[in-house]
Amino acid sequence: MSTTLSSSQAGAAPMTRRAAATLIVLCGAIFLEGIDVAMLNIALPAIRADLGLTTTTLSGVVSAYVLGYAGFMLLGGRAADIFGKRRVFLSALAVFIAFSGLGGLATEGWMLLLARFVTGASSAFMTPAGLALVATNFPEGPQRNRALTIYASTASAGFSLGLVLGGLLAAIDWRWVFFAPVIMALLILAAAIRLIADKQPGTTRERFDIPGAVVLTAAMLLAVHGVTRLEHLDQGWAWTLGMFGLSAALWLAFLLIERLSGAPLIRFGIFRSGSLVRSNLAALLFAGSFFGFQFIATLYLQELLGWTPMQTSMAMLVIGIDAVVAPILTPRLVNRFGNDRVIFAGLVLAAASYALLLPMGLDWTYAAIFPSMLLLGLAFSIAYSPLTIAATDGVHEDEQGLAGGLLNTAFQFGAALGLSGASAIGAYVLGEATSSEARLVSLQTALIVPVAAAVAGALIAATGIRRCRDLSCDQAMPS
Repeated sequence: MSTTLSSSQAGAAPMTRRAAATLIVLCGAIFLEGIDVAMLNIALPAIRADLGLTTTTLSGVVSAYVLGYAGFMLLGGRAADIFGKRRVFLSALAVFIAFSGLGGLATEGWMLLLARFVTGASSAFMTPAGLALVATNFPEGPQRNRALTIYASTASAGFSLGLVLGGLLAAIDWRWVFFAPVIMALLILAAAIRLIADKQPGTTRERFDIPGAVVLTAAMLLAVHGVTRLEHLDQGWAWTLGMFGLSAALWLAFLLIERLSGAPLIRFGIFRSGSLVRSNLAALLFAGSFFGFQFIATLYLQELLGWTPMQTSMAMLVIGIDAVVAPILTPRLVNRFGNDRVIFAGLVLAAASYALLLPMGLDWTYAAIFPSMLLLGLAFSIAYSPLTIAATDGVHEDEQGLAGGLLNTAFQFGAALGLSGASAIGAYVLGEATSSEARLVSLQTALIVPVAAAVAGALIAATGIRRCRDLSCDQAMPS
């Protein structure tokens, strides 16, 4: 290996060997997050077959992770600033190792739910700390921009590779979907202890809004649990309404805590930005539609069509084209049409992708499924980055971290809601039936949830287009 990492960017000084190694370690952590989520999704049918989980519990294995992630994302960024980025990063990585290992050893559904929730919470601390370490370990300017570009693209690559590895590992034993990240995380931890330095260690004298984070997480958990209760409508509304009511009370409590806190997680004045609000709502619906779709598609391909985990992985791999297409196509589209129009187009493509799968049958081949996967990959390619840009557009520099944290929280909470909604509707329609035909109808009905979420997201994005037209504004990305 050479002593420097060359750069094609004009004016960017070459990275030293240590700087390049530090970046590789930090990229390894965000890559680990992407690969962990993708591998688990492919292994869900194998996990259900081995542990005998219900559809609701199976979806909970995924939503537990994203709820832990969403609930503690804002607290994780705050913790990195107060206790030190390196300390938080290493501690969160150690927790990730312990509870991912617990997931691999699980013999009951509750063990998987616990392991995934804590793993998600650890990622919520690790991810903002890792991003902050990239920013502080590289000098401002071309070198930092280059490092951040490499770092951001690594998560997409992890998700794409995770689809393949998830199929391979699930074909051997689904428990390796948990153990493989443990091995990788151990290597990252050993390298991080040696290589990563914290240029801004932080101070523990600042205030820390733990009550706000706990109440926010509880509110989201109860909201998602209320959604899962929709499959038991025939057993009465009391318990379901109770969950939603308690969740609403906790949301109100969170608002009160934030207003009274000396160091709130959220400054509510930031929501005066219409672009930020639209982007967060669109992101919530986009993520909800995708996670619901992926859950349905995985069960359809493996449990109804009889595909192997590896065949399922390869079928979904085309979704990963966003890692290749997005850097080339998306900036040009945004420069020409503006963020809102590009986001709108991406959500319309997503809705079309899900709708194409609605007439799915028990005799479908990959040729019938491929258009849906391709359109979804294109939807991610053109919508994801503009959502990030629009969510931080016009936000003061001091609150860019908060804006990014809100967007990530919206993505993760939306994923949990969409997944739980699709699972609950499918389980309600299926009832006690077990035939392939009945299961097919239940999945087709559940697929309405992703379609509706994507359409709703597109309508929200359209309001931004209309507002911009009324104001005759120019939304093009600055050159």
